[in-house]
Amino acid sequence: MLSSGFRKCSSLRVLLTPSYARHFSANTGSKLEGKVALITGAASGIGKETATKFINHGAKVVLADIQSDQGHQTARDLGPNASFVQCDVTKEADVSRAVDFAVSKHTRLDIMYNNAGVACQTPPSIVDLDLATFDRVMAINVRGVMTGVKHAARVMIPRGRGVILCTASVTGLIGGLAQHTYSVSKASVIGIVKSVSSELSKHGIRINCVSPMAIPTPFVLDELSKYYPGVDPERLVQMVHDFSVLKGGVCEPCDIANAAVFLASDDAKFVSGHNLVVDGGFTSFKSIDLPPPDQLS
Repeated sequence: MLSSGFRKCSSLRVLLTPSYARHFSANTGSKLEGKVALITGAASGIGKETATKFINHGAKVVLADIQSDQGHQTARDLGPNASFVQCDVTKEADVSRAVDFAVSKHTRLDIMYNNAGVACQTPPSIVDLDLATFDRVMAINVRGVMTGVKHAARVMIPRGRGVILCTASVTGLIGGLAQHTYSVSKASVIGIVKSVSSELSKHGIRINCVSPMAIPTPFVLDELSKYYPGVDPERLVQMVHDFSVLKGGVCEPCDIANAAVFLASDDAKFVSGHNLVVDGGFTSFKSIDLPPPDQLS
């Protein structure tokens, strides 16, 4: 005889505790219904796509970006559940103000997505490293993320819950995919998530990151155009897509946005300290092209 905590489904027994039942019911519709999210670097690219997905799943989203005109326009495009606050993530006061703006406008902050980042163009050799450029990139990609985590935690810890997300990169997992400065900055983001999760888990706060494969966003295409001046933009897009090792698949902003929705929602309620790699298997293997046996003597 089954206890009251079990229900029979065909030939399977499924444990339906009250909390699980509420979780199952809540996820049959919009995954972020009623949540309040703050996304940095949200005026365009992955940030804008993620804001769109969050709103479509029922969230109210505050867009934070250094690009004021574009940020305001994006907020208008996304409708009444989007608002904009100008924010330079290298300035702690800006990040703190953005967090306070979200709380003031919506009474709380449920999701903080530290997405703002910058690429870099420096000589490829470590011996020619431009340390001024290194400092600038680290200020945005690492210090900016840490600042976002700090101030999100400031308002989430008293509530005993919340979700923090960060954008990392496959370049932070393996060498040789990008210049040292960018790779080091993204490896540091993964390190932030691993380190901070040990503390935040004690307060019921989850923190994770997403590591995308290269995507032909304006961010990436602008950098490529500097290396390949005069090359047609469509050709640059194809070059990025050619990195894919998954037959028939390419990485798009919506793939990263969908990953962010998953990590922000109760679908990932027991996932923390995790780096979700979205690369079609690119970093999972390295193939060796051996000659056919009949070509060997």
